[in-house]
Amino acid sequence: MLFREDSEGPIGITQPTHAWVAGQLARAWGNEQFGAFAPWEPVCLGAEQHDIGWLTWEKLPTLNPQTGRPHSFMEVPTAVHVDLWSGAKQLALPFGRYVALLVSLHGTGLYERYRGWQNSAEGARLVEGFLEREYAFQSILTASLIDDPYYAPYATAEAIADNQRLIALWDLLSLKLCGGLQEEHQVDNVPTISNTTTLTLTPVAETTTQVRVIPWPFQQPRVTLTYEGRRLRQNFTDEAEMRSELERAPWVTMTTTLKPA
Repeated sequence: MLFREDSEGPIGITQPTHAWVAGQLARAWGNEQFGAFAPWEPVCLGAEQHDIGWLTWEKLPTLNPQTGRPHSFMEVPTAVHVDLWSGAKQLALPFGRYVALLVSLHGTGLYERYRGWQNSAEGARLVEGFLEREYAFQSILTASLIDDPYYAPYATAEAIADNQRLIALWDLLSLKLCGGLQEEHQVDNVPTISNTTTLTLTPVAETTTQVRVIPWPFQQPRVTLTYEGRRLRQNFTDEAEMRSELERAPWVTMTTTLKPA
């Protein structure tokens, strides 16, 4: 879960919802400067489902007693986080091998980039075991895809790395936009046809509903993202009460419109 603040208080947005926004970005992505990606449908679906492992947690979120809210995705203990990501690949596999591979790669990529788990001996043990299992799973799936006449061109190390990087990018953009962008933000190393570039995201007129994106990476002249959350009306000291209140919390529908310069 992540939180968006507005004048009426916090809105809780689930990880699968945030992933859905990443999928919306994927389906809008690409033009003469930024190129295209393939296989299109599996990569879009992989973006939409990259946080599928959070489904079970979001049904019964845990309370962070320090904030009085559900744990955010960055506050969940390492043991819980590893458990969620360990189950993600099996939840994704019914969608197909390429989708499951991208979901697994996103999980391992998070631990490869963000290494706070190394500060704890127990955390290191859990994560290293997770990485070993995921790498083995990825190797088996990749070998299977290479033997598939349809997927073989997309199962090279370069093609897989390119698609993994795009999902990580859409993930980051979605987190920033779902959280309600309050000030200019830059995203570096965004792949283009010839090189990489930096995207600059700027709220329009100090709102969170319109954001300018420079340079423009999308197919259409304007992109509107739609997503939902639930209004948190109070803080909690009891987990069961928090879960019960979340079930009754008002739904909030949000939109973010992306515009070029």
